[in-house]
Amino acid sequence: MKAFALFASVTEVSGSVTAMFALVLVGLIVCLALEEKLHAKKSVIAGIFAIVSLILAACCQILPLPGVVVGSHELVEHNRVEGVFDHEQDEEHETVDIPKVGGEEEGTDGGADHDEVPVYVFGHQLSMPVYIPGIDWGVIAIILGSSLFVDVTSKSGLFTWIAVKVTKASSGDPLVLLWSYGAMTVLFSAVLNNVTAMIIVGSLTVVSLEKLGRRNQLLGFLLVEGLLTNIGGLLTLISSVPNIIVGNAAGISFLTFFVKAAPYVLVTTIVTLAMGAKLFKIRRLSTVEEKAEAKELVSSFDENDGIDSRAFFWFSTVMLVLFILVIAGLSAFPPHIRQLGMGFVALAFAGVQLLRYKSEADQFYKSVDWDLLGFFMALFVVIYVMEYANVLHAIGDGLQMVLSDIKAMPASMADTTVLLVGAASFSSVTDNIPLAAMLSNILTNLNAPAVVDGSTESGLWWSVIFGANLGGNLTPIGSASTLVAVTIMHKHGLKVSFAGFVAKALPFALVHIVLATIYVVLFLR
Repeated sequence: MKAFALFASVTEVSGSVTAMFALVLVGLIVCLALEEKLHAKKSVIAGIFAIVSLILAACCQILPLPGVVVGSHELVEHNRVEGVFDHEQDEEHETVDIPKVGGEEEGTDGGADHDEVPVYVFGHQLSMPVYIPGIDWGVIAIILGSSLFVDVTSKSGLFTWIAVKVTKASSGDPLVLLWSYGAMTVLFSAVLNNVTAMIIVGSLTVVSLEKLGRRNQLLGFLLVEGLLTNIGGLLTLISSVPNIIVGNAAGISFLTFFVKAAPYVLVTTIVTLAMGAKLFKIRRLSTVEEKAEAKELVSSFDENDGIDSRAFFWFSTVMLVLFILVIAGLSAFPPHIRQLGMGFVALAFAGVQLLRYKSEADQFYKSVDWDLLGFFMALFVVIYVMEYANVLHAIGDGLQMVLSDIKAMPASMADTTVLLVGAASFSSVTDNIPLAAMLSNILTNLNAPAVVDGSTESGLWWSVIFGANLGGNLTPIGSASTLVAVTIMHKHGLKVSFAGFVAKALPFALVHIVLATIYVVLFLR
């Protein structure tokens, strides 16, 4: 197996150019926060800003045209590009000279194409558009593969079967239902994406409570479930996009992430459900007649309604267990397998699942959230340009002024607290994905301790992870899953305003953030 890495340096940029690109970044964040009012999809908004960023960068000549090719975006030496080839039997290091472009080197006419970068290896030319290296294709592969795998697995009826089984096991008791649906929401959010988990559990909640004549408790159930999707999103490395972005940057493995995050998720889930039961007055049934009537009503649910093929149902069950085990144990695989990455694992499992629907696979391709994938690619391009416009460097300088010592191990109590609360505050009013991407990039550039050769990562990475996820519980626009919860409320006649949601969610969100701060300071820094 050969590995090829390229290195170059960052061009010096004037303060006025950096300020201009900073305004572009602020514009992107504001437009994403106003997505609903603009009636525009995330991918379109980010795509327009990516186009503007690239055009401005080309005009200002700040992009590193002898840029990164083949999967890395670390640029450290401008004059030479070093290709390192590792062989199993012997180690060779070959240096490959790349001619400068744009008339930088004496004897050139300055007419090189600025869209592509030629790289010559053993007489072969490798070329790639300059914006391609900015995209983290590993993250894209994880999201695409996981989405396809979950969509096909859902078709087996497995998740609906689990949901109905849980409902019947509760015997229709409201308090037991709240705890059961809460636990199910957390687990589904950890395995599925948060939005899918909210749709499945939220839909079942509406049906169950209306059948049981408990519609007056629907608001409390849906609100608690919406908040718990973001708690469940902290359970594993692939539970939420910020986890994937920050976890990959910090080098945190799937198993390490789960072991470190699980205690917080467990405690916070229990606290959230206890608070929900008290604040929304959800109590157990008291009389024998009420219990018998509720049990009879939920017994009419049929968990087998969504199962078309028993064989595929059990096959999907086995595949889901295998998928989780392989992702969790990827670090234990041989190096030549491990380096394929989680993205490959997700795509491979999705491919195997699609064999069941090979003649109608295009239907699943249509259900993929292409808006999310397009948004990611455009966002990565914007962040890539901002790096070379020194915007991230400027934000990093500001961060260094606020934080005492980013490189310290363990990170200071004040630093972890400030970063966590700051990340939560920002993610409550804008998308947590660009926030996570930007902060992870800044921490990388400022050499925050990451996992290298068995070392332990800084608690600052965990501050970003917890803050980016939990900030979504402060407002209805803070995360997609809370927005879905509000949408379900409106659909069923429960009018909840922005201020109304904040008033009801604020006690929960503050408790979540306080618990997270204590947990990170005591155990993860």
